[in-house]
Amino acid sequence: MLAQKNRFHGHGSLRYLYKNGGAARSRVVTLKYIHNPHRSDSRVAVVISKKVLKSAVRRNRVRRRIYEIVRAELPRLQTPTDLVLLVFAGEVLTMSQDELESTIKHLLRSADLYKSTS
Repeated sequence: MLAQKNRFHGHGSLRYLYKNGGAARSRVVTLKYIHNPHRSDSRVAVVISKKVLKSAVRRNRVRRRIYEIVRAELPRLQTPTDLVLLVFAGEVLTMSQDELESTIKHLLRSADLYKSTS
């Protein structure tokens, strides 16, 4: 479970992120991101439309899987950053955990959100 301090609250910040943030795309997921110097912690949201998965149980299952991957990666990310993962394909539900994890890590790498190792 993602800590309360790492979750979005309200829609205003999401609207700002959608409008001004950068994007990294894969076949099934898009990552929108923006650095937020006004906060001390990164925030994360996962958005899955009802058009993608009709069942709330399935949407929540995908959401929990993605939150767990991001929770494990948060210490390695530059802070503070706001992230939104938009799921566009229902096949995320049947993807293996390793495949989903590699997809999300690839998005984070391509967006250059990891802390520099030097």
